[in-house]
Amino acid sequence: MAAKVALVTGGARGIGAAVAARFAADGWRVVVADRDAAAPAHPARCVRADVSEEAAVQALVAGIAAEEGRLDALVCNAGFMIRKPLRDLTLAEWHAVLGTNLTSAFLLVRAAEAMLRAAQGAVVTIASTRAHQSEPDTESYSASKGGLLALTHALAVSLGPEVRVNCVSPGWILTRGPEPGAADHAQHPAGRVGRPEDVAALVAWLCGPESGFVTGAEFVSDGGMTRKMIYVE
Repeated sequence: MAAKVALVTGGARGIGAAVAARFAADGWRVVVADRDAAAPAHPARCVRADVSEEAAVQALVAGIAAEEGRLDALVCNAGFMIRKPLRDLTLAEWHAVLGTNLTSAFLLVRAAEAMLRAAQGAVVTIASTRAHQSEPDTESYSASKGGLLALTHALAVSLGPEVRVNCVSPGWILTRGPEPGAADHAQHPAGRVGRPEDVAALVAWLCGPESGFVTGAEFVSDGGMTRKMIYVE
């Protein structure tokens, strides 16, 4: 049988890179789409694309149809944050964040629907615990992740039963910067800050046969932090 094919957006680094590496390790053919041309350390076909642009998405999906001939999993991971006071946030910046974090998922699923249905495939969106709770000056990011969560269950209903659609909402996942201190790890009920591989393992399960009865769901991967009561004395 031909190897299954996965498309991972924002797959050049961080969570996306870990997801792409996990698919490759599991024997999938992987297509990585990213605005960055960074080469992965695993087998993948890399496409430089801005998935907030309709034409770029159409070309990306057409390329998969021509090169790989199928699409079994779509992981909508591309995203970024602009953090600044609301009074300073421009409309262009608002649109840029929502375009990459939210609208891209709509564009990708719409363009890839036929291949996903044919493969009886799966879609996983990568949202955030910011869909449920916020820090100051994160309006565009929080709105985009909350919208992604709602889009997930809407797509699950529209595309079922052929295509399953689920959402992973990570908490603190260490993708760059220095190693967190002991107190940072200890505050998590799980005892540590998350790793990209934690999210990748969950995505792999959601795209595999053992999750066949799971769709329209959100999976929070945050070490228990959103369930923890915090008081300041």
